[in-house]
Amino acid sequence: MLALDGITVVAVEQAVAAPFCTSRLADAGATVIKIERPEGDFARGYDAAAKGQSSYFVWLNRGKTSVVLDLATAEERRKLEALIAGADVLVQNLKPGAMDKLGFSLNRLRNDYPSLICCTITGYGSEGPNAHRKAYDLLIQAESGLASITGGPEGPARVGVSIVDIATGATAHAAVLEALFARTRTNQGADIRISMFDVMADWLTVPLLNAEAGHPPKRLGLAHPSIAPYGVFQSKDGKDILISIQNEPEWRRLCSEVLGAPTLPDDPRFKNMVERVRNRKLTDKAVADVFATYPSKTLLQRLTEADIAFAEVNTMSDLARHPHLRRITVDTPAGPVAYPAPAPVVVGRPRTYGAVPALGASQTRGVSHE
Repeated sequence: MLALDGITVVAVEQAVAAPFCTSRLADAGATVIKIERPEGDFARGYDAAAKGQSSYFVWLNRGKTSVVLDLATAEERRKLEALIAGADVLVQNLKPGAMDKLGFSLNRLRNDYPSLICCTITGYGSEGPNAHRKAYDLLIQAESGLASITGGPEGPARVGVSIVDIATGATAHAAVLEALFARTRTNQGADIRISMFDVMADWLTVPLLNAEAGHPPKRLGLAHPSIAPYGVFQSKDGKDILISIQNEPEWRRLCSEVLGAPTLPDDPRFKNMVERVRNRKLTDKAVADVFATYPSKTLLQRLTEADIAFAEVNTMSDLARHPHLRRITVDTPAGPVAYPAPAPVVVGRPRTYGAVPALGASQTRGVSHE
């Protein structure tokens, strides 16, 4: 038995944020009924990387039932009403005001179904000057200021994954679970409203507070704004290695056991973190000059033996072969697709994952292979 067996979720959803949330609810055993327009969730057409299917859709819609409804018609809206009436949770991320125009306002739903948990995902919330503005992941990366602190000195950049959508979906997932738990005590539903902008603003607390204190973060690529050395250094054979020195004992070990320069911490320019950051170019040069004289295999061995935190700067091809990568295999309309497993591991409770539905199709839980 899974934690959410017996819970029914109606998902009037599209794209990434809401489907991320509901895919995790489906993984936990909830019956997730995904409402799709006749042409389907537009995320079905994002790419063709998963056996001719969208990688986004295959990743975020396992374990769901697809129900096609043309909500422009009264008959189809009545079908949606019947589904909501039998649901525990309603998750939706249509454009602002769309559900209201269809007759499914939150006030009405909360009045008619007091135990229903409603989770509404928008770009900017239900109030404020941008409340009715359309919002997508990259737009919020720009609007929130995230792009301004991402990338290198040459200019702002996007995070390489849909971080706003994923963060918003994860936030919605946590909020729905909290509401389900609260309902066991009160028998009352909830009106949860989550904006993509709010989620990113929350995540940007540290750079925001630093900026307000007069220290706006600079774009440093793979360097750290307040720690040094913390960045990428290249080995003799051209391998990029990212190291992180968090404290003085680590700095002394790096100097003596990796760099072969045990007296370097005695130099006033490098004696503590504040000075190393102030003299970042010199600090980085001291490390880079030594790294450039050794092959990566030797450096990785020395870093390991010195208990220095490091990472190889890998590509997606490297990730595909990584010894720590766990995968699940899910059924899709085009055949089985293997991709990274959800992060939580519950010891002694192996989990299976439902199939990715074709448009208008129900789903079955299959066996995952990790």
